Amino acid sequence: MRNKEKNNARTERRDAAENRQRILDAALRLFEENGVEPVSMNQIAIEAQIGAGTLYRRYRNKSELCLDLIRDNLDLLFEDMDAYLEQHRDDPPGRRLKGILRLFIRFREKKLQLLAGVEEGASPSRPKNRSPNPMLVELQETFARLFGEMSASEPSEPENVFKADMLLMALKSEFYVFQKEVRAYSSEQFLERLCSALFPTAGN
Repeated sequence: MRNKEKNNARTERRDAAENRQRILDAALRLFEENGVEPVSMNQIAIEAQIGAGTLYRRYRNKSELCLDLIRDNLDLLFEDMDAYLEQHRDDPPGRRLKGILRLFIRFREKKLQLLAGVEEGASPSRPKNRSPNPMLVELQETFARLFGEMSASEPSEPENVFKADMLLMALKSEFYVFQKEVRAYSSEQFLERLCSALFPTAGN
């Protein structure tokens, strides 16, 4: 009996893994052909040849799906950020914050559409009935900690949390694309203006 249960569990795990891969492959094909925004969850289910219920049991929305598509890349990004902060731990906090912002902006350039999809469904400030986005939560905590270092205060101080939230808003895809396409700023010009506006005297 136990062996039968184990075999059933293995089969379910294998089926779940296969469905996940089919979903990710289908979503990536559709996103590359059409962009992220126009593609619906139902289209992804049809392309993956699975039922909509199967799709929604794994991903509640397109944001979660986009996050899964770039999860490995995000893990590498945060490892790079941690390594940068460690290597430059003796630098002024403003300079360190500018350094990790440069890493994130480079990442955004490479994964612009998928990041927009990630941002679409969740953020640290969404209502309580929605799960916070882990990418944005980790960024917010890192920003608040560095703002705290700048002012010699706790990261949880309202001013540091507010500045971190403002920085997150400025980094969102919609604002970033507007600054690039309408204001005609390069990525480096955008970074310089962002730092100048939010922490102009912090040794950046």
